[in-house]
Amino acid sequence: MNNLCPCGSQRLADDCCLAIISGKREAKTALELMRSRYVAFTIGDGGYLMQSHHQKTRPAKERSKIESWAKSVHWMGLQVLTSQGGLANDYTGYVEFRALYLENAQLQQIHENSFFKKEQGKWFYYSGVHKR
Repeated sequence: MNNLCPCGSQRLADDCCLAIISGKREAKTALELMRSRYVAFTIGDGGYLMQSHHQKTRPAKERSKIESWAKSVHWMGLQVLTSQGGLANDYTGYVEFRALYLENAQLQQIHENSFFKKEQGKWFYYSGVHKR
């Protein structure tokens, strides 16, 4: 794939989020993990979404619903608003983002402040607070 990554990094997808999703490399920061999860939504990769979600808060029974919904909408872009912590040497971090999508011809958004935890050197999405 020679396309720019849907996460908005201006990097090639294969060198950016697809490398993380495919397991070629780990996310180095909470922000990288959040961006890769956004891309996983855009391609409907429920397996990666479950794998990158912390086991204590993972909605495993919802995987097929999440995949189906993610594939049913048209993703329009990701805006990273703020981040706190979540760097390579941190163990927790927050990323506030806005993901835009079209559903039933109407522009919608997910606006969330996401909480990430790193365990055994690997970042996981732990929880999020939705904003309006």
